[in-house]
Amino acid sequence: QVQLVESGGGLVQPGQSMRLSCTASGSIASFRVMAWYRQAPGKQRELVASTVTNGSPNYADAVKGRFAISRDNAENTVRLQMSSLKPEDTAVYYCKAWSPLAEIWGQGTLVTVSS
Repeated sequence: QVQLVESGGGLVQPGQSMRLSCTASGSIASFRVMAWYRQAPGKQRELVASTVTNGSPNYADAVKGRFAISRDNAENTVRLQMSSLKPEDTAVYYCKAWSPLAEIWGQGTLVTVSS
C-alpha cells in the first residue's frame, strides 16, 4: 500500500512563508483527490486544500489567497505553499490521498507560527 510522508514543517514567524511536501512511496496517479488537512490543538481536523484530477484546486476560506496546493504525479508529490502565515495557522498538517478504493493519510508535520 502507498505510504505518505509529510515534510517541511517547523517554526516560522508570522508573515513568513513555508512549503510543505507530501511524498508517496508509490504512484499517486490513481488517487483522484490529494489534499492537505490540519488539526490545531483542541480542534477538529479540517480541510485546508485539495486538488482533484482534471479539476481546479479547492481552498478553505481561511487560507484562500495565501496557500497554494500543487500536485506532481511524476514525482509522486503534493506540495502546499503557505504564505503570509498567521499564528492561527499553527497546527499539525496532514496529507491525504483518496480514491474510490482507498483513503491514505500521512503521519503529519507540525507547523508553528510564532514570534
